[in-house]
Amino acid sequence: MVKNKILVADDEQSMREFLDIMLKKEGYKVSLASNGEEALKLVEKDIFDLVLMDIRMPKLDGIATLKKIKATSPETVVIMITAYASTDTAIKAMKEGAYDYVTKPFKIDEIKMIIKNALEKKNLQEENILLKQVVRDRYHFDSIIGQSPKMLALYDLLEKVAPTKTNILITGESGTGKELVAKAIHYNSPRREKPFVTLNCGAIPETLIESELFGHMKGAFTDAINTKRGLFEIADEGTILLDEISELPLLMQVKLLRVLQEKEFKRVGGTEDIHVDVRIIAATNKDLEEAVREKRFREDLYYRLNVIQIKLPSLRERREDIAPLANHFLKKYSEELSKHIVNMAPEAVRILLDYDYPGNVRELQNIIERAVALESASELTPNNLNSYLNEQLPIRKGPINLEIPSEGIDLEKVVEDLERDLLLKALDRTKGIKKKAAELLRINFRSLRYRLEKYGLNQGVD
Repeated sequence: MVKNKILVADDEQSMREFLDIMLKKEGYKVSLASNGEEALKLVEKDIFDLVLMDIRMPKLDGIATLKKIKATSPETVVIMITAYASTDTAIKAMKEGAYDYVTKPFKIDEIKMIIKNALEKKNLQEENILLKQVVRDRYHFDSIIGQSPKMLALYDLLEKVAPTKTNILITGESGTGKELVAKAIHYNSPRREKPFVTLNCGAIPETLIESELFGHMKGAFTDAINTKRGLFEIADEGTILLDEISELPLLMQVKLLRVLQEKEFKRVGGTEDIHVDVRIIAATNKDLEEAVREKRFREDLYYRLNVIQIKLPSLRERREDIAPLANHFLKKYSEELSKHIVNMAPEAVRILLDYDYPGNVRELQNIIERAVALESASELTPNNLNSYLNEQLPIRKGPINLEIPSEGIDLEKVVEDLERDLLLKALDRTKGIKKKAAELLRINFRSLRYRLEKYGLNQGVD
């Protein structure tokens, strides 16, 4: 568990020593500074949860130091202390972002309570930010819909692994619900009261992944205008989901392996080892074993992540769950869109059952949302389903009909021509927006960019 870090800045040695002993007895990690300049140097090297600072100090006074601390580390709580109380000074300190103002001499119990309340408020604010979009009740196991044999086996496995500390690898096609399952594991584990954070390894530029995971110090790189905690530090005692783990660059794989082995890391530009207790859930829609064979993914990291593997079935492997899922989404979007659609026409159900769902549950959800938005009757009719499915079926149903001439073909050239043609069509449909084109082709942004460069198609698109 990461202890709360407190910086004491006071020019009186006796006061520094007194606060150092008192705060360490309370279980805090304490650093000391004898003036404002020393305090700033420490803040630039590390992240402090709270600064307890005298207003009158040599070289740089408390108010000036307060301004600079807030500019470098906005999340740090600052409490001002002084023997020279004045209303004007107190107001000025509060306007500059001080949490509170304490006058010497102060009672020990008073200062302990102010610090405790300040840190509790800070922790609560951080939790609210993390959990703002999360309704915990959504992530009970019964929120994962389906009663097919494959899903019943999945529920049984989730109930066994959720209470453990074990790292988990979730595999399955895009749209099968890997993030939902990861959240269900977290919110049914002893870590449920601690943060759940996610990183899509394929959506973050390679140069920023280390900073996202491990944080950075002010000035570590061009855009590092202040010190920032990384996701591992935020997720301490909780869970981190590393989605699209196959896209993690090899250099970052080495650094992640160290975190798994040592349970510690350094911020970008930092020198201090930060110890954390984080459960890692990794997710991928790729074949990681193949990536290991091709030296694109480290074997030692693969075995560290793949302690328990949860393979999610595709929707076409559990067709008996299509109708219950469709009804669930029908109710959800009827309420959200203020429609009064009470059921689906039998023909509409048949159409849904006949489709293969290459996009799995996510695609079914999108189909129902679109149909509900367009439906004007009290029953979901086939018309609004067909308008979407007719666009998809010619592309997705069955193999491509190609003839092989007697003299043979250049397979690599045919594949490249087909790939280039599909890239152009995707960009045309999305009006040159690469991110949308990647989603349309069900590849990540980095993979799309590589293919565009390969065929010289980068110009004229965003």
